[in-house]
Order: sequence, then structure tokens, then C-alpha cells
Amino acid sequence: MKSDTLIEIDHVTFGYDAARTILRDVSMTFRRGQVTAILGGSGCGKTTLLRLIGGVYPPNQGRVVFDGELVDTRDKELLYRVRRRLGMLFQFGALFTDLTVFENVVKLNAVGLRGAASLRISQVSGGMARRIALARAISLDPELIMYDEPFAGLDPISMGVTANLIRKLNDATGSTSLVVSHDVQECFQIVDYAYLMAPGGRLVAQGTPAELSRSDDPEVRQFIRGEPDGPVKFHYPAPPLAQDLGIPT
Repeated sequence: MKSDTLIEIDHVTFGYDAARTILRDVSMTFRRGQVTAILGGSGCGKTTLLRLIGGVYPPNQGRVVFDGELVDTRDKELLYRVRRRLGMLFQFGALFTDLTVFENVVKLNAVGLRGAASLRISQVSGGMARRIALARAISLDPELIMYDEPFAGLDPISMGVTANLIRKLNDATGSTSLVVSHDVQECFQIVDYAYLMAPGGRLVAQGTPAELSRSDDPEVRQFIRGEPDGPVKFHYPAPPLAQDLGIPT
């Protein structure tokens, strides 16, 4: 009998070099059949988590487990098996602009764009391009679909259409979806569970949208409400300005 857990992130720490840690002792569990959001501001390690799940990089510490198998970047056969079971919607689509819509992807009816098959990518809107990229991500019927900032740069109508598609496709196919985003309101309308990450690659909260909305934690409240003042500061950590300018204090 299969476990309810499809992916486990177990005490993962990661940095691209020794100078900066991107993820710091992060643990997450993604359940089969659910839509789960990984929320947080820019630079907190959200997209990096997707790269670790896909086996692009190994964690410095901890482990990533996909359906009971340890994701080992040195095992090419395992990586092929894992990647064959996942689809990826890249930020801003990453479509081939010299090909037609049809040549980029054939599963267009599911996203409402069968009539656009003969168009060039340069002829479609941003919202249509995102749906074409989504059709490509599901073209091999993956068990896991990972969305990297699917709402970035979209108008309100296109955002709503994209969010609706993520939820409907997940439920219709029985897949598992991970949505990396900083758009709280769109995510809270469609996800079953959410993790909130903070600067420095820390996991600060997790729960259902209702649970996170009720949180009294200052860091959670600041992010969910979009408040400018709070624990997350405007300035990146730096020495006093006078010290940088060499002014005696």
C-alpha cells in the first residue's frame, strides 16, 4: 500500500556556495492528491526547493525523498525515473518562441487553447502563454506538477483563470501539485495546505489557508497582509552607513 506522502523534505540545508546558505534545516511533507503552496518573498529559497526535488542539485545536509526513494543526483537512472513522473511550469513559461503553439505542446484542449494551435508564441498574450506552458507541463500525465511563480506578471483575470486551472487539473488527473508563489490571495483560494518561508531560507509556518490567516505570529501576519513594517525589514543586513562611508563615529 502506497504512503499518503509523495515527497518528503527532511532537515535540508543547502547553499550554492559556502558564502551563503539558501535553505536552513527545512522539513516539509507533500501529500498525494493535494495542492500545496510554498509561499515567501524573493530570495527565500522557494525555487531552490523545486530544483532539489527534481535532482538538479544535492542538498548539503538532509535528504529529499520522492515516493519512498532517496533522490540521489549521482544516480542517472533514478533521476530519469523521477523526472519522467513530474511536470514543471517554469516562471514566465520558458516557451520556444520560434515554434507554433502546437509545436510547443499538443495537450491544448484541457487549457482551452485548441483554437490557438497555429499561432506563433509571439502572437499570444501573457495569460495564454502561461496556459500553453501549463499544457506542456501536463503533456505526459505527470503524477507531480511543480509551478514556479505561475501568477507572475498576469492581469487579474488571467491570474484567476490560471489558479482555476491548477486546481481543476489537479483534481481531474489525481496528480499532486506544488505551487511556489508570493501571491497569497490566489494561492489561498486553491491550495489545501501551505508552507511559509522567510529570508535566510527558514520555514516559519505551515497549515491550511484558514489556519495561517488566523495566525498571531508577527512574521506570518506581515507576509499574509502585505504590511510594510514588521519583522521582515526593508534593508538587507548591512553595517552602519557611516562605517561603510568611513566616517568616524
